[in-house]
Amino acid sequence: MRIVVVGDTLLDVDVEGSSDRLAPDAPAPVVTVSERLSRAGGAGLVASLLARDGHDVDLVTVLGDDDRTADIEEDLARTGRVRVIAARSGAPTPSKSRIRSSGHVVARLDEDCGLTTPPPVTADMLAAIGGADAIVVADYGRGLTADERLRTALDDAGRRIPLVWDPHPRGSRPVRSAAVVTPNLAEARGFSGIAGDDRRAAAEAAARLSDEWGAGAVLVTLGHEGALLHRPDAPPHLVPTTEVRGADTCGAGDRLAASIAGALARGADLSSAVQSAVASVGRFLAEGGVSSLVLPDNARPLGGDGDAALTVVRAIRARGGTVVATGGCFDLLHAGHARTLAAARALGDCLVVCLNSDDSVRRLKGAERPIMGQEDRSDLLSALECVDAVLVFDEDTPVEALRRLEPDLWVKGGDYTADQLPETAVIAEWGGRTVTVPYVPGRSTTRLAGALSRVG
Repeated sequence: MRIVVVGDTLLDVDVEGSSDRLAPDAPAPVVTVSERLSRAGGAGLVASLLARDGHDVDLVTVLGDDDRTADIEEDLARTGRVRVIAARSGAPTPSKSRIRSSGHVVARLDEDCGLTTPPPVTADMLAAIGGADAIVVADYGRGLTADERLRTALDDAGRRIPLVWDPHPRGSRPVRSAAVVTPNLAEARGFSGIAGDDRRAAAEAAARLSDEWGAGAVLVTLGHEGALLHRPDAPPHLVPTTEVRGADTCGAGDRLAASIAGALARGADLSSAVQSAVASVGRFLAEGGVSSLVLPDNARPLGGDGDAALTVVRAIRARGGTVVATGGCFDLLHAGHARTLAAARALGDCLVVCLNSDDSVRRLKGAERPIMGQEDRSDLLSALECVDAVLVFDEDTPVEALRRLEPDLWVKGGDYTADQLPETAVIAEWGGRTVTVPYVPGRSTTRLAGALSRVG
C-alpha cells in the first residue's frame, strides 16, 4: 500500500535554549542556545508521520537546491519509507524557525516564505498520483496545487481512492472528488465568510464550504474541543478529544490529515477514520508533538525499533520525566519477569526494555537458545502495559544501546548487585543510577523450559 503526499515542503527548525535576562539594548529576552533541531515540515512532515505509521510514501513536492533541502532529504531518509519525487525550483527552500526558551516559543523566524512561481509538474509526479492507494494534499500556499495538470490528476484519483485535502488560506480550492477537507476553525471562517468562534459557527462554515467545494465531507478542527464533521447527507457530528494541557500543538493538523488518510487506505469508513484520527492527535500531543519526532544524530545506528525507543525517551525527557531502562534475554516470559518490569516502570515515567538479539542470546546461552525468536520476544514485551518501548541490541551487553538512550535509571532484579553489572559504570557517565528491585524466587527461564520439556 502506497500513500502519496502532495504539497509544499519546508524546513522546520526548533532552536532550544533558556533565558533568565533581557537584552541591555531592548526589552527582549536573551536566549542561550542549547540545541538546534531541524526536520521536514509542511507536506514533508505529513510524509514523515505516515512513514512512522508504517506506510510506504511518495512525497510529490517542490524543492530547492540548497543546504535546507539537504536537511529535509536527510530527515526523510531516516524513516526508510519516503520516496521524494520533486520538481526543482531553483529558489531557496522556505524555512520556519521557532526560538524556544524552556519549552515556550518566544519568537518565530520565517525565511524565504514569500510566494513564488513553482516549476511545472513532471511526468514522474503525475505517475505517482496515478499509482496511489490514498492521497493527502498538504497545501501550504506555495502554488503547487494550482497547477492544472496536477489538479486534474488529483481529481481523477479522488474518484477512485481516498483523497484528504488539508487546505491553506493562501492555497488552492480543493478538488471536488476530495473525500474530506480538514480546515481549522480560523481557516473555515476565512474561506466561508462566517463569523464566530463557537461550534455553531463551525457548523455553518462547514455547511457552506461543503456546498462550495463539493467534497465528500468537511472536518473543522476545534482545538481542545475536538473536530466537527459535516457531510451533506447527515447532521453535523462533534468528535471530542482529550485535552492535553500545555501541549505544543505544532503539527497537529498534519497528524490529523495523515491519520485520516491511513485509516481510509486500510478500508475504514469516514466516521471511524475521523474518530481514530482525532484520538491519534491527542496521543501525538501527549507524547510531545513534533519535538518527539526529531532524533539526535546518535540515534541513526539503532534503526527500526531503536528509533521508536528514542522517540519515547525524547518525549518523556521533553516533559521533564524520568526515563527507566532494563534489559535481558526474556527468552520465556514468566511471572518473575512481569513483576520486575512492573517494579521498574513504577520508578519513572517510561520503561524501555533493552532486549538481546537472537545472535546475542546464542553467544550467551548456547546454540539451543533462544527458545523464542527476537520478534516474538519483542512482541510479548511490547504487549505489557508497563513496557513503553523495546530496543533490540546485538552486542553481548546493552552498553552501547544505553549510551544512545542515556536513561536516568537502569533497573535489574535483586539477584544482581549494582557492582556486578558492567552497565553501572556506563550509566554513571551521564549521571544515571543503577537500581535493583526485589528478586522473585522460584521463577526462571531454565526452570520453566525444563518443566515444559517434561510435559512434551
